[in-house]
Amino acid sequence: MRISHEAIYQALYVQGRGALRRELTACLRTGRALRVPRARVHGRGKSFVSPEVMISERPAEAADRAVPGHWEGDLILGQNRSAIGTLVERSTRFTMLLHLPPMPGHGEGPRMKNGPPLAGHGAEAVRDAIVATIMTLPEQLRRSLAWDQGAEMARHADLRIKHGLPVYFCDPHSPWQRGTNENTNGLLRQYFPKGTDLSQHGPNELEAVAAALNGRPRKALEWKTPAEVLDAHLLAAQNAGVATTG
Repeated sequence: MRISHEAIYQALYVQGRGALRRELTACLRTGRALRVPRARVHGRGKSFVSPEVMISERPAEAADRAVPGHWEGDLILGQNRSAIGTLVERSTRFTMLLHLPPMPGHGEGPRMKNGPPLAGHGAEAVRDAIVATIMTLPEQLRRSLAWDQGAEMARHADLRIKHGLPVYFCDPHSPWQRGTNENTNGLLRQYFPKGTDLSQHGPNELEAVAAALNGRPRKALEWKTPAEVLDAHLLAAQNAGVATTG
């Protein structure tokens, strides 16, 4: 007689229903009361993610951090569907934060199914925030952007076609593929604790937090601050531009 691992998992979850269910759920790392079959999880795909934009297709120079300009991005979420966007450069660990305020009408009535993303971190809002933030840098310092397969990046083609910033997507359930960003998000939680309303933080406060984080010496940067390293790259890029035009 043979039995699959999925059947064993399902049996454990079924047996836990009743008096022991709450105790068993509390022991689980994820805290999920029901198990989602792996086949169903694998079946969930994003229509805007295709093989040519997967992280495996990202330029090899991004992996060794030798060339600056390759970024990793994500959202940190808070209470009332609030969010802040985070951008981290792989080589320097320089961090930039995206202000994603709620749109007019958010929270004023019941959510409309398939309605506009009024929480402020829909695809258009995230795209515009990235353009307003990272596009202020020289072209040499914005070579690529890696993100998870969240719906907030459904307009990634606009970044590539209109602004020359290719976006690559991580594999599902693989946060280590954006390890620099994950580590930085952990540091940012010191300033933006979980369970708080992140929409209360304005652009000036986000800039102050980013400046504080970029002013920290990092061992990975030989105890230099990310801001100092990025300034050096900016100066090199400007000198290269002058030499080219000269």
